[in-house]
Amino acid sequence: MRAIHISSLDGPEAVELVDVPAPADPRQVTIEVKAAGVAFPELLQTRGLYQMKPDLPFVPGAEVAGVVTAAPEGSGFAAGDRVAALTMLGGFAEVAQASPDLTFRLPDEVGFEAGAAFTFNYATVYFALLERGHLAEGETVLVHGAAGGIGTAAIQMAKAFGAGRVIGVVSTEAKGEIARAAGADEVVLADGFLDAVGKASVDVVVDPVGGERFTDSLRALREHGRLLVIGFTAGDIPQVKVNRLLLNNISVVGVGWGAYAMPRPGHIGTEWEAMLPHLRSGALDPVLGTTYPLEEAAAAIGSLETRQVTGKVLLLP
Repeated sequence: MRAIHISSLDGPEAVELVDVPAPADPRQVTIEVKAAGVAFPELLQTRGLYQMKPDLPFVPGAEVAGVVTAAPEGSGFAAGDRVAALTMLGGFAEVAQASPDLTFRLPDEVGFEAGAAFTFNYATVYFALLERGHLAEGETVLVHGAAGGIGTAAIQMAKAFGAGRVIGVVSTEAKGEIARAAGADEVVLADGFLDAVGKASVDVVVDPVGGERFTDSLRALREHGRLLVIGFTAGDIPQVKVNRLLLNNISVVGVGWGAYAMPRPGHIGTEWEAMLPHLRSGALDPVLGTTYPLEEAAAAIGSLETRQVTGKVLLLP
């Protein structure tokens, strides 16, 4: 089969298209890959900067959708099933394998591209808003990076699970249109967002960005507000002056979805089942970005470096 190899740690331009034997572990679900999601960890992996450091060479790709060609007995899957799956590695290939507990039946009304764009971002945001952030009916949610994969997922998740008002924070007017299309009730520019939103005006902040806007995010929280720390795409890891938390009775909440979910078999399946009705209804509808053929994986991975990407980048083997 054709697959992408990371064989050196020289960046995305060094990835290679190779012919390798198809995986054949009988304990795993074997999937003919129709679409594979491209995410920031793959960019980091090309330089050896991600926490998961497989021996070279390896096939990257953590998230796929496709058709089952073989499955272990008792797994609940059979040849011909349409699925989305977390492969963790090996997804940038024509054939991939996933553990049965990380493989999920894809509803007929959901396409393969949406399936490959769904699980990581939406399960992360479900964990953030519902499990860590305890989102309550009618609360106001502010979402940084609101045109990105996590941001658009957070907007949709907040609306689907009862938020009363969702505010998207973006860097440009063009990105604001993406946030609005995802369902944001209001959109503000990142530069001066606190003046636009107002102090003590929101209940929950979803922050995959970090950087210099962090302190103003704390100022935006009402009493008992929660700032959910998902990542640091701005590059700088902010520092917290904890007197702000004490004086205003607010919380900074870490959201390490993978670190929590992966050691707990079945946990992601529980999240999937909670999200499934909203996926079927279209309330959760991944924003799709540029698609690339497998042979253009270097360009697909490299596109993430510009921070201009909107929607989920996909490889189509």
